[in-house]
Amino acid sequence: MLGFFQLSAAWMICPIMILIIRDECKRETKSKQQIFKRIAMTDERDVIMARVKDLPSWVFFPDVERAEWMNKIFKLIWPNVNSYARDLIKNTIEPVLQEALLPYKLGDFKFERIVLGNIPPRIGGIKVYDQNVSRSEIIMDIDLFYGGDCDITFSAKGIKGGIKDFQVSGLVRVVMKPLLTQIPLVGGLQVFFLNNPEIDFNLVGIADVLDFPGLRDVLQRIISEQVAAMMVLPNKFPILLSEEVPAQVLKTPEPEGVLRIHLVEARNLMKMDISVLGEGKSDPYTVLTIGSKTYKTQIIEGSVNPKWDYWCEVEVSSFKAQEILIQVWDWDRGFPGYQNHDFLGKATIDINTLVQRGQSDMWIPLEEAKHGDIHLRFTWFGLSTDRNDLAATLAETKLLHLNGMSSALFIIYIDCAKQLRSVKDNKKPDPYFVINLGSKSEQSAVVMRTNDPVWEVGYTFLVQNPDSDTLHIKVMDQKTTSELGSFTYNLVGLYERRLLQVNNQPFRLKGAGPGAKIFMSMQLRILKKADVKSITIDKSGGSSPVHKKEPKRNFSTDSASLDTVSVGSIKAAIEPLVESSIAPAVVNAAPPSSIIESGLRRRGTIKNTNIGSIQMTIGYSHPRQRLVVTVHKIENLPLDDPTNPPDPYVKLHLLPDKSKEHKRKTETVKDDCNPNYEETFEYVMSEGELHGRKLEVSVLSNKNSMFSSNPLMGQVVITLSELDLSENNKDWYTLLKA
Repeated sequence: MLGFFQLSAAWMICPIMILIIRDECKRETKSKQQIFKRIAMTDERDVIMARVKDLPSWVFFPDVERAEWMNKIFKLIWPNVNSYARDLIKNTIEPVLQEALLPYKLGDFKFERIVLGNIPPRIGGIKVYDQNVSRSEIIMDIDLFYGGDCDITFSAKGIKGGIKDFQVSGLVRVVMKPLLTQIPLVGGLQVFFLNNPEIDFNLVGIADVLDFPGLRDVLQRIISEQVAAMMVLPNKFPILLSEEVPAQVLKTPEPEGVLRIHLVEARNLMKMDISVLGEGKSDPYTVLTIGSKTYKTQIIEGSVNPKWDYWCEVEVSSFKAQEILIQVWDWDRGFPGYQNHDFLGKATIDINTLVQRGQSDMWIPLEEAKHGDIHLRFTWFGLSTDRNDLAATLAETKLLHLNGMSSALFIIYIDCAKQLRSVKDNKKPDPYFVINLGSKSEQSAVVMRTNDPVWEVGYTFLVQNPDSDTLHIKVMDQKTTSELGSFTYNLVGLYERRLLQVNNQPFRLKGAGPGAKIFMSMQLRILKKADVKSITIDKSGGSSPVHKKEPKRNFSTDSASLDTVSVGSIKAAIEPLVESSIAPAVVNAAPPSSIIESGLRRRGTIKNTNIGSIQMTIGYSHPRQRLVVTVHKIENLPLDDPTNPPDPYVKLHLLPDKSKEHKRKTETVKDDCNPNYEETFEYVMSEGELHGRKLEVSVLSNKNSMFSSNPLMGQVVITLSELDLSENNKDWYTLLKA
């Protein structure tokens, strides 16, 4: 038939290929779903007889209690949960999904039928904390997974589809607070996942026909993001049980500290791409996930030893149970919505171990990879109410030359607004507010048709410098897009407040009428660097929380990483005053006067004084893990032809390898035998890597390169191990013939 109609055989082959790819992509998912369903439907005895990795958490951890009694209760009350879940999905999740699907032209998405089925969630174990817990709260961790027979149908653009075999698994924390002396004895609940849960599902109906990897990945990503935005730390799902308890108690963010992460580099990654010459390479990037927050580095093309030098900061709400997931990927070009990138490995770190050390510098082997290691540095900051701690934090940020790093944490809770003015035709507004602080912006939900909106929502902001940062709040009307009032507050105003905070205070809204006010609470917390308790890498990798059912790969160290910890961390902790005088001088070095220059040492053996000398500053910044080289000037370059002076520039190489990665070059100065540069170059590396390294400094002329095959004018090779890089090495070096 194809031949008769003169059609290509691709019309038959392509659909078959697509169906095969689709079936292969779903095979692993189906197997996983069957396991989930078997566990959800069987009792404890059958679960114990299953595979080892499916055993409940109480088998592995002695402080986790068996929860079969809880599973029996869940089974009895599960039919009554369906009504509550339907309202939650329709009123909370559906509007968020509609907004998230707008870019895909599916903004009319809606749920039509929601039935949770007969299979309830199953609890693998419960851990109740009885130590280091406030007397006014109860904290428990629940190892939860749900693999039910739900029946959920939806429609979008006139196309009906459904979700079946929905599965969720993860570690859920339940906080009961505050404890009361009257029934119900508990004022409210905070329910949240400590880390991103695993979510999976099947599509049915017309959506199943279209269930190719692209559509499935898009839906799964959107659902996972919305679950994370609702109830993955730092987000919590509050449930108020008593009207006597203010909503602020449950809805105000409660960070325990801030973790500063420096993702330095990786080495010996797998080669996933084949180049034209047949040599393997990769284009790696890294994704860091902490709770609901995700951070992504830039892509380093054509390298299996990438240097990212990536910095980020993350608020930590429960360091004893949270973890950092590090995934390394090889970037590949693909089509939108489909994950075409190659997996290069992952690593998982318990934040509790990082908090105990204060500062950590470690090489970590990548799991699920044939080979590869990743280099990270961590600094833990606690939260202080002492304004005097601000100076030390600002000094360290300045020392690291890190633009965008924070010195404080600002917490705000907005309760409500009163007496907002009516809008056009004396109609009540649909108010919402927008908060701006620094580069971050937050927007509240819309409260319909009211002059006295109640929001009861809290946010946190990382602040670069509270001395100069200003909070801006605008109350807007969604109906007319007009501004109902504004409020501006300089954070320095909190300095005079007790504990740097104000609680449930009214503030006047500008431009909103004489009686319009907004009620809110504000707290300023200074980031205080924790004391370094341990600088030795713990090869055990730390203990696992309740939900870890498989042992982690141990951290490994080599000579480079041990040198980094033993030397770099000690100096960073003991010699901050020395370091603060080194780095600024290295990076911002200025031309000294002729009197100072005459007292500097001239290194190297002077064989021909007509070749000239070069002045440079070479130092090592321990906090930033960088070799810093500043090229200042050159004097007395040879002038063979007075009518044709050279156009000199300086090229730097780190030996023994002359790779492109270690090459640096200054600008060219035209017609000058005594050029000035004042250019600074940096090499990201641990202190241990400096051993055996030499810095090759070459002076070349662009003008000579036009008439000669050898534009090299002079050269000097500097052995870095012979320098005391903890000092300010601003010296003259004699240039020698090549």
